[in-house]
Amino acid sequence: MKTSARNQFLGSVKSIKLGQINAEVIVDIGGGDSIAAVITNESVEHLALKEGAEVYAMVKAPWVIVTTSDGFKTSARNELHGTVVRCQEGAVNGEVIIELAGGKSVAAVVTNDSIRSLGLAEGVKACALIKASHVILAVNA
Repeated sequence: MKTSARNQFLGSVKSIKLGQINAEVIVDIGGGDSIAAVITNESVEHLALKEGAEVYAMVKAPWVIVTTSDGFKTSARNELHGTVVRCQEGAVNGEVIIELAGGKSVAAVVTNDSIRSLGLAEGVKACALIKASHVILAVNA
């Protein structure tokens, strides 16, 4: 499987909560971290998802919001805490790589202004925020 999504987490389905149209799927990605995805019930069926099934949770880097603040409320279901291991500015945007406690990493594309205003640099504690509706699930066919 090849994809343009920078963030690809192989994990296992921890739980599935079906609604009338959409389902919430919690994926254990290891290291004490999990990712919540909201997908259609039809997609749950199409992917043959069930608890324990192996699944990829994918998120494009521009969909990741980075913060250095703790203790505020947000509508993003996913909060992945870690440490910045790379921060590289480009012409307009930069790339921030946050390493999670379990050894996995999250890539985010943010503006250079955000990098500067948040004080993002190697060694800084940061949190990647990801809306559950921005998570794409995939399985090997």
